[in-house]
Amino acid sequence: MRIEKITAKALENVNFDRYLLASAVGKRAEALANGAQPLVDLDPKKAKYADIALLEIAEGKITVNLEN
Repeated sequence: MRIEKITAKALENVNFDRYLLASAVGKRAEALANGAQPLVDLDPKKAKYADIALLEIAEGKITVNLEN
């Protein structure tokens, strides 16, 4: 799937709040960099942490708290 489609789906999952999406991707990418296991089938040695985090959010594997 192209990154544009993944981003559009991830934005949909956070009610089109770009700031919230950027914050969630950053936090999840940091967790992945610190050893968290990816929840999608991407090799962290070949894919960027931010791309993995974005895909996780797009697929609904990571839920983002919309209240804060």
